[in-house]
Amino acid sequence: MRSVRDIGDLVGKKVFVRVDFNVPTLGNEVADDFRIRKTLPLINFLRARGAQVILASHSDPDDSSLAPVCTYLRKNYPVSFIEEYYPDLPEGLSRDLSAGKLVLLENLRFYPEERSNDEDFARHLASLGDYYVNEAFSASHRPHASIIGVPKFLPGFAGFVFEEEMKNLSRAFHPEYPFLFALGGAKFETKMPLVRKFFSLADRVFVGGALANDFLKAQGKNVGRSILSEGKLDLKEFFTEKLILPLDVLVKNASGIELKVVDDVTSGDTIVDVGPQSINALRSTIDSSRFILWNGPLGNYEMGFRKGTLSLARAIAQSKAITIVGGGDTVASIAELKLEDKFTFVSTAGGAMLEYLANETLSGIEALK
Repeated sequence: MRSVRDIGDLVGKKVFVRVDFNVPTLGNEVADDFRIRKTLPLINFLRARGAQVILASHSDPDDSSLAPVCTYLRKNYPVSFIEEYYPDLPEGLSRDLSAGKLVLLENLRFYPEERSNDEDFARHLASLGDYYVNEAFSASHRPHASIIGVPKFLPGFAGFVFEEEMKNLSRAFHPEYPFLFALGGAKFETKMPLVRKFFSLADRVFVGGALANDFLKAQGKNVGRSILSEGKLDLKEFFTEKLILPLDVLVKNASGIELKVVDDVTSGDTIVDVGPQSINALRSTIDSSRFILWNGPLGNYEMGFRKGTLSLARAIAQSKAITIVGGGDTVASIAELKLEDKFTFVSTAGGAMLEYLANETLSGIEALK
């Protein structure tokens, strides 16, 4: 795989850069700029070498605008914002592109051709540049036009963040020991390959979030109305001395919010977070580990149940181990605590991180080979 550093002379050249600016916004303001900030070194690198830079990203939901991102970028750069660029190529867009050295295209997912990896759409995007750079590792598990289609028509290169993600996440394939793997979030059925893989690699595996509900139920414990994965799961293979589950949980019920040990959860309870006893019991394992990999929140983060996630972030930040973390809510907790510099590596990726760890490749990686 070629690096953006290998492109050579860029004076007068156009570089189509696939970034991931799918970031939380509040009104017309960017609420979390972590992914954007990580991309700025590449933008500066390309502009300093005389290139015209065309930035392309998706935004979720598909009909949301990247206008807040343009507002953010304009604090540092003279950015041309192209709101409509397809299917009127090349006449309208080629004229607009000549207006500035830095161009941000509107949300690629305004067009269904992006998701379907339509070849004509990919060819249109490729016509905008002389080179293609993928700086969207966090979106590179998606086989979409801007990820796998455009590199068929342009020389493709990996960006700085893309390379950094691969270099650091791949350390989990040959970790130092003792190794602690911590996994939260939901949808166990989609994470089974990852759990199975790291059960064989890690010394200890801590499971929190909605995933823990499946394990607690498999143990015969009452999880009340808590979120569970769909379908029947056979988890017997994971009940070994490696597995660490929550000891206490925060539950929501008719009485409000209560802290309970897991054995006291009743049918009217909904588990929404792990309790302090769970984190305290995990501290000795954290302190003795030399490698820690963590992805996913321990509670219902979107509903405001964040104490468990924040407590785990603080505990891991104090560790002397190699610490690699990722996932949107996980990273948000670290940003809230201003602890980014206390971790060895904070990934920009969520689903892409999980897929890369499970399969050791992504659609976007294969497209650059």
